[in-house]
Amino acid sequence: MRVHRSGKTLAGAALAALTLLLPLTLSGTAAAAQDPGPSAQKIPTRGTAHMGMGVLAHDGQSGQPGGAPTAAAQTEGVDVAGYQGNVDWPTLWNSGVKWTYVKATEGTYYKNPYFAQQYNGSYNVGMIRGSYHFATPDTTTGAVQADYFVDNGGGWSKDGKTLPGALDIEWNPYGDACYGKTQSAMVTWIRDFLNRYKARTGRDPVIYTATSWWTQCTGNYSGFATTNPLWVARYASDVGTLPAGWSYYTMWQYTSSGAYVGDHSHFNGDLSRVQALANG
Repeated sequence: MRVHRSGKTLAGAALAALTLLLPLTLSGTAAAAQDPGPSAQKIPTRGTAHMGMGVLAHDGQSGQPGGAPTAAAQTEGVDVAGYQGNVDWPTLWNSGVKWTYVKATEGTYYKNPYFAQQYNGSYNVGMIRGSYHFATPDTTTGAVQADYFVDNGGGWSKDGKTLPGALDIEWNPYGDACYGKTQSAMVTWIRDFLNRYKARTGRDPVIYTATSWWTQCTGNYSGFATTNPLWVARYASDVGTLPAGWSYYTMWQYTSSGAYVGDHSHFNGDLSRVQALANG
């Protein structure tokens, strides 16, 4: 009988404790349902991606940004996107920036609402400028995105002040790093974009990427090096290893924390070389 009475008492105590904890448990469950968690909160809204976003997240920033590269002459440039709003171009020009790339489009669903101010404003202060497309190979084909880019600010004209369009191909900020594609499928997607852009404009576009992404997602493919200028991203005091096939870079994005706007790049040559790329 003592065992029975003791067991009944313990059971009653356990039930009382459960009754007290139940509201807390339900409350915690409700809170969890409302909170998507830290990983979900980090996924940005479609259209907000910009050049170097994935590079900084995956490769980080190290060393002393802006260390002297091996080339004798370098020309300073920046890239900008819609999140930066109206850019103070006279200040950038006076700081020594002589060329820029402006985000025009992303996928086939986004156009930079500040494109006119950024693209025309840089031109008006004397800069040589071009536009770039943030690729989303998981949404539509490369050819379709090239058309969207050209039709919405990504064109080219031989006026000595317009650089060929740039394909920004880097880590996917919205999901799988390689956009769910195999390495061979990614190479095909990129080739389709490049071919379509050239067919539309007569120019081979610049490829912006990071060596680590290129190795991971294309298998370090070397087939574009003879035709497409390389804009490599590495936030360090030296450019490091380049993607396969390229023996030199045309542009090097060396920091995401530069003066006035974040992303600064060196052009591998003096201003006459920037003009030569613009003229084709």
